This record gives sequence, C-alpha cells and structure tokens, in this order.
Amino acid sequence: MAKDDGKRERFGLFGQVTNLTVNLSKAAVTNLATRAGGLTLRIGTTFILSQAQLRLFSPEQRAWMQRAGAAIQDARAAAGMSVDDLAAALDMEDKTVLKAMEQGSATVSFELILRLTSLLARNDPIPFLISLVRGFNPRLWALLEDWGIGRLPTMIERDRKWMNIYRGNDAARQLSEADFDHAMAFCRSALEMAVQFKTNSEPQPGETDQDAPPG
Repeated sequence: MAKDDGKRERFGLFGQVTNLTVNLSKAAVTNLATRAGGLTLRIGTTFILSQAQLRLFSPEQRAWMQRAGAAIQDARAAAGMSVDDLAAALDMEDKTVLKAMEQGSATVSFELILRLTSLLARNDPIPFLISLVRGFNPRLWALLEDWGIGRLPTMIERDRKWMNIYRGNDAARQLSEADFDHAMAFCRSALEMAVQFKTNSEPQPGETDQDAPPG
C-alpha cells in the first residue's frame, strides 16, 4: 500500500509539472525552448539523443549533461549496482536509456529523475536531484530559473564546502562547546571582514576600475 501511495505521489507531482508546461503561453514555451538550447522538449519526454541532436544544445548544457551522467555512474557504483541492476530496480526493460544518461546523451522525464533520486540518493537527495534536472531536463531547469531556484546548486555547493572544512579538521571536532563557540565567532568575524573587503574592492556603479579602491 505504501508503495502505491509513493507512486501516486510521484506521478501527482509529475502531472503538476507537466500540466504547468502545457498551460504556458506559446510565447513562453518558445522562449524556454530557446534558452534550453534550441531543442523543443516536453518535460515528460525521455529519449536518447543522436550526435546531431546533441549539437543543438549549448556547450554549457552538454557539460551539465556529462556531469549529471557522471553523478549517476558514481552513485550507482557506490551502491554496488550494475546498469542491469539499476534497470531492474527501476523496472525498466530498456537499459539503453540509462547507458545514454551516464554518457550524457539523453533527456529524461522528471518522473524518471525522481525515481533515480529516490533509489540512488536517499541520504542526500537534493543536490543529486538538482544535478539531474539541470543536466537531463533543460526545459524544467529553465522554468526553475524563472522561479528563482537556479541559484540552489551554488548555495548547496557553498554549504558543502563549509561542512568539508569542519569535517576535515579532527581537532575542531574535539573542541569543548565553549572553545567551539569561540572558534565559530572567529570564523564569522573573519568571513564578514573578507566579504566587506571584497565588496569595497569592487567598482561601484559608474566607477571605473582605476577609480576603485586597490584590491
């Protein structure tokens, strides 16, 4: 029963996103298609791209496809799964779609992205989900950018860098609460000073690089 509820929830969300695309004005759809790389795609479409079709995408988009494919391959390997295993877990008869995704040469439906994320990234789903949407569903990503969500990957990556600094410092994890709070206060002060210095060193509107403070 829980499995059926999960399916209904996924397809319900998928339907909402698809319906949103269908209800967009013709001008908006044309604009989104152009921004996505010139290839008109429905959010619910999954297909393997030929080399000619890949060339219709911008170099930046093709690079994101490669990164998303590497993310799937890494997550699959970390889970100890072959492509056949992954296809079976996803109840997919045709594994060539998965192979094409890992090679960065496919566009996929949001529903498939959700299923892959729930299977391969249960412990940390958001970065994985965003990576796959950014790489394999450029139409949906263009919508997310219009909604102001496009900065999420950058913000998540910045949070990861902060956490990695702490995780990579054994001495910091051994600090007492008082000493840790003191260290955090120092880090906060240092960050604020660095941001202020960077802000003050950048040219202001109407100011040339020669007029800006030395930096």
